[in-house]
Amino acid sequence: MSASNPKGRKLAIISGRSGSGKTTALHVLEDAGYYCIDNLPAALLPALVEQTQSTQSEEYQHLAVCIDARNAADDIARFDEFMEGFPDNLHAEIIYLDANGEELLKRFSETRRKHPLSDRFTALKEALEAEKELLAPIANGATLTIETSQMNIYELRDIVRQRVVGDTLGGIAILFESFGFKRGIPTDADIVYDVRCLPNPYWSKELRKQSGLDQGVIDFLEQNQSVEDMFDDIARFLERWLPEFQANNRSYVTIGIGCTGGQHRSVYMSERLLRHFSSQFDNVQVRHRELKRIADDQ
Repeated sequence: MSASNPKGRKLAIISGRSGSGKTTALHVLEDAGYYCIDNLPAALLPALVEQTQSTQSEEYQHLAVCIDARNAADDIARFDEFMEGFPDNLHAEIIYLDANGEELLKRFSETRRKHPLSDRFTALKEALEAEKELLAPIANGATLTIETSQMNIYELRDIVRQRVVGDTLGGIAILFESFGFKRGIPTDADIVYDVRCLPNPYWSKELRKQSGLDQGVIDFLEQNQSVEDMFDDIARFLERWLPEFQANNRSYVTIGIGCTGGQHRSVYMSERLLRHFSSQFDNVQVRHRELKRIADDQ
């Protein structure tokens, strides 16, 4: 896979298990001006790249293809081979979407769609497990993995727009994601920090219903030296190592910041890190997983 080259052409390969949101992601890229192809046979990928590189048409400047379990198993097994030999001016990336098995079963139950690997001998749960194994060669080489279990269609669209379409400046795209450990660690996080050792605003009656975005919580946290020490340590580590990720042609890094409920400390720390690193990198974003859930429940 070639290094990032914002002046060259872009190829986004969308893959993932059925029901994880691949079609939604492809539609976002199509709306953003990508030339999109769904269900491309993996064996045709080299020919597609060669053909579009030979034309000067702006229509093929940005390509997006979906390669999934509808492909022949032998072709998916040779996926790395098909990715070799891309020209230097092509920035190719693999965006892999997935969700936990329980959520995928729920989505298929709601839509009543047939899974491409299911038949009268293979139940849906077995088909989803087989699909995960089948797509492992693609998942293992993913540039960006998006875990959609706790996302609705609108959140997924926003993530794809921000992280894939928004990456027009080249370099590395950094996402700080606050979360609550009681709902699990984000499976797509590359680095995770645990800030549960910091003073918890939850135990203040006045601050309990506020979030790390509110001034009362900010003031509470910033009067504690341990908060400053934690921020300094995280910032120093990332200042040291994010440039190394970037030098290694990493396009995306997701940094999870977790506290107990994902409402106060992790939100505050993610926002502060966003402000700090926005002056050092061109593409820095923040997502508050639990705040979105709280807003939806109200």
